[in-house]
Amino acid sequence: MVLVHGLIGSLDYLEPRRRLPHNPVHTVDLLGYGRYADTAVASLSLSRQVGHLTKQVAALGAPPAWFLGHSMGGAVVMLLADREPGLVRGIINVEGNFTRKDAFWSSHIMGMSEAAWCGEFAEMRTDIGAWLIQCHIEPTPQRVTWATGILNHQPPETVRAMSRALMEETCVPDFIDAVRRVVKGGIEIHLIAGEKSAAQWDVPAFVKRAAASYTTIENTGHLMMLEAPDAFCDTINKIVRTSC
Repeated sequence: MVLVHGLIGSLDYLEPRRRLPHNPVHTVDLLGYGRYADTAVASLSLSRQVGHLTKQVAALGAPPAWFLGHSMGGAVVMLLADREPGLVRGIINVEGNFTRKDAFWSSHIMGMSEAAWCGEFAEMRTDIGAWLIQCHIEPTPQRVTWATGILNHQPPETVRAMSRALMEETCVPDFIDAVRRVVKGGIEIHLIAGEKSAAQWDVPAFVKRAAASYTTIENTGHLMMLEAPDAFCDTINKIVRTSC
């Protein structure tokens, strides 16, 4: 199983190898994040992230894998499945971007100057608890620790560059056409949403009809894996165990 983070990463804090014991688990850093944080932001795009992810997965020498993509990572995974379907055993799409409506944070970021965004991001890092409250998440000590790691995993310039990429590359017919090809190709797709944010997730009707399952995690929002990691991973384990 390959876990692909969203606009801010990583997913390592979940301790996925402990919580997801049924498959070998690999967390990846997309370009601009973690070990690749020094990637030139001008070169960042969803398409380039797909190529980067493909190389990482191919290097594992593993059989077709389950791909879990959260938010922006969901868009990357759908594009990878269109480009390299032979690598994909199944998809777990966690509130992944499908349309402009899903790019709510990216739209906010791109409505600001780069300087203003960097200032806002610095404020988020300075008061993690306040940021969690703004996200409607209770700032417990554990969540503050996890959120600190998430916000420090990439520079603000990466977040802005990938916000631009989401706005440019998911809001065009080519993206939905790629999603349609994945659905028609028969790859098993599962959808996961937070109970509080599910109504805002703009999943195309044809994706919902084709999905093998749609699960909402109770009392959580878009960052459901930070709010309820055990429930989130229990859902993933159930999907893998019962998949056809």
